Parts: sequence; C-alpha cells; structure tokens
Amino acid sequence: MSGFSDWINRIQATWHPARYHGHGLHRKYFEGWYYKLVDASKEKMFALIPGVFFDRTGRESHAFIQVLEGHTGRTHYLRFDPKAFWAHRERFEVRVGDSHFDARQVTLNEKDPLSLRAEIKLGSLTPWPVTRASPGAMGWFGLVPFMQCYHGVLSMDHAIRGYIEIGDERVDLDGGRGYMEKDWGRGFPSAWVWMQCNHFDAPKTSLMVSVASVPWLGRPFRGFIIGLYHNGRLHRFTTYNGAFIESLRIDELEVALTAHRGQRTLEVVAERTPGGRLRSPEGAEMQERVTESMRSTLWVKLAESRTTVYESTGTPAALEVTGDVSQYG
Repeated sequence: MSGFSDWINRIQATWHPARYHGHGLHRKYFEGWYYKLVDASKEKMFALIPGVFFDRTGRESHAFIQVLEGHTGRTHYLRFDPKAFWAHRERFEVRVGDSHFDARQVTLNEKDPLSLRAEIKLGSLTPWPVTRASPGAMGWFGLVPFMQCYHGVLSMDHAIRGYIEIGDERVDLDGGRGYMEKDWGRGFPSAWVWMQCNHFDAPKTSLMVSVASVPWLGRPFRGFIIGLYHNGRLHRFTTYNGAFIESLRIDELEVALTAHRGQRTLEVVAERTPGGRLRSPEGAEMQERVTESMRSTLWVKLAESRTTVYESTGTPAALEVTGDVSQYG
C-alpha cells in the first residue's frame, strides 16, 4: 500500500516542482535544490545545494549539502547518511542533517567537517508559471515519464536577508537578491550550458538560460529553456513553445546565443570566468565535473519586430559550460 501511496505522491508532485519527487525511490535517483545568494554589495555570492543521491547498489547513496563560495571559487561538499535526508510529502520542506530548507527560509547548522551556519529569510518568490498542461519550466516535457532529468525554476528573483557563516567568515545578506531552481531524475545531461543573472539596471529583472543535450528515444537532441523576467512579464523561449536557437557559439572567452520566437529575438553574450568545481550525478557516483563561475558578466538584448524592448549588462552572473552542446542541432 505504501508503494501505491508513493506513486500517487510522485504523480501529484508533477504540478508542484519545488516538492520532493522521490518518495519511495531508493535506486538510481537524485534530487537537488539550488539556492543562489548574492549580498547587497554584489561582492559576495554563494550557491547552496541540498539534496540526495541513490546509486544502483546503495553503496554510494547519501544525502549532501554542497556549497560554492562564488567570490573565491572555494567549494565544500558535506556528505551524510541517506537517512539524514527528510522531505515533507505535501509541500516543499527538506531537512539534511541539522539544516532546514524550504521556500521561505534556509537554516544551516552544521559543525563537522565544516562549520556552516546560516539564518536566511526569502522574500516573495517569482516561480515559472505552472498550468495543468505545462507543469513548470519544462512545459509538456514535464509530463513525459522516464526522462533522464527534470528541471524546475522555483524563483526567477526574490529578496533575501539574514547571514551565512562558513568557518570564521560571516557575511551579511540583508538587502541581497536570490534565485532558486532544482533538478531531479536519474542523471544529468552529457552536455549543457546554463547561465543566470538577476542583477541588471532594472530592478526585479532576471535571465535564466539552459541549453542541454536531452536523450530521446535513443538519440539526443538540443533542448532549451530560456526565460527573461522583466517588468512583471516572463518572456519565454523554449523547445516546446515554437522558439528556436539561431546560433550558439562557445569558445574559451565567451558564450553567445541568439534565439527567436515569432517576432521576438533574444541575444545573450556571457563572459567566461574562473569558477569552482561542483559535483553532479554521473553513473554510480556524484562526480566533480561541473565548473560554475558566479562572477561572470553577461549582455542581454530583447527585441520585438526589430525594435529593442530591453538591453542591459548584468553582473554578477552565474555560468556553467559542460561538454559541447553546440554539436546537437
């Protein structure tokens, strides 16, 4: 009976991307939440990633809290027994060890092997809209069973306040800005580009770009989710809504992308800067294979019928480039 209840819970969670989707799953499954935090001065930035990983045999299964200090590039990976992970069945609320995560606050209270403390309050979130036919950022792809990886955008932009303390360093986060997303499934794509910034000249403006190699019926294709939130409107360019990527250029210095949807065109150029190494699910392990910079600068331009709607340069921006996603048409 509990197995049937877990299955119903996972079905219901489809329309609630922030919730834990893995009740009853204990083999070949991962789930992680990504909190991006930037202080008011834009000089200190952090990524907090709580989650859980189950391998095929159970030998490598564990819960974790992953931390990236974006201003220094230092990373920390706190590993816990999988029983140290707990998730509420009906809402987004997660505990890992003595730390707590939800949509309103983050509380960190870890002592070993790293002193990690925080009390962070989150303001009103701006999630990617959810409808019955389109349960979040993945659109109808979010309804397709057995995909390798699912992605949710939990908040394009929100205020933060509080503090975070890592070792002997304490950073005041009052007046800062935050962003939230998550991933869950059996494993990450083989290649992807991801970038995000909500520090532009116009307040409450946020850009998120995700382009990845998506396995599909034995043959990968290039899937993408791009959203520019500006003036209370989310401009969407996605695989499922008729948009297409005209060009994607990746070199050692920058990533440049042009996407179209109808009469709208979005251009993005992101500077590549050094970052820290993060772990992601790869086969039977959480492998250190992702380099994320949190000190990048990006330029964005949105035009409609060749008339510029918005153009700005944002910093600090986060950027990841893993593999060669440009090879997938």
